[in-house]
Amino acid sequence: MNRRTLIGAFAAGAALPLLNQVASSQPSPKTKNVVFVHGLFADGSSWSKIIPRLQEKGINCTSVQNPLTSLQEASDAARRAIALQPGPTVLVGHSFSGMIVTEVGVDPKVTALVYVAARAPDAGEDYTALAQKFPTPPASAGVVFNDDWGQLTEEAFLRDFAGDLPKEEARVLYAVQQPFKKSLNTDKTTNAAWRTKPTFYAEAEARYYAMINEQKLAA
Repeated sequence: MNRRTLIGAFAAGAALPLLNQVASSQPSPKTKNVVFVHGLFADGSSWSKIIPRLQEKGINCTSVQNPLTSLQEASDAARRAIALQPGPTVLVGHSFSGMIVTEVGVDPKVTALVYVAARAPDAGEDYTALAQKFPTPPASAGVVFNDDWGQLTEEAFLRDFAGDLPKEEARVLYAVQQPFKKSLNTDKTTNAAWRTKPTFYAEAEARYYAMINEQKLAA
């Protein structure tokens, strides 16, 4: 299962039970708020398959349109979303956004962290340094830059990022792909929220993009 399908089928099928587990483990009053952050080559709509299922259970959901400019700006966007929550909040991230979860999860309002096939760095680590410990994922070869801004080519997106989706749906997701700033991948975390907060990790079985070795390290 590839990375985009993870957010569709995997996140809806596997992350939902995980989030139910998170909710049941929370002290009273139960957490009724979930904030999602997205990774590279995506936007906040990445979580559109799982949000309706949580809303049906009475969970207040917010999917952050976090900028892919710098870790600081992405983290600030997540902090603003957390500040708007009416109570205790579970913070959920996928892939790159594990960096954001790790950085922002120390917020007092956050009661638990959920990493969905995401990197969970320690304080002082960056995305690129972690990635260099393992073989390069196939999709990385499809990243093209225009000045300092990178994104996947349509061919790489459809083959390596959304290869398990119907082509029509995958092309729509390609169209809303958010470019990322090259320096984003070398920004370092200053916190490691998973050291002090209840933390849950959903590991994806990958064929194209999800990084199995990195997931095992993070988990």
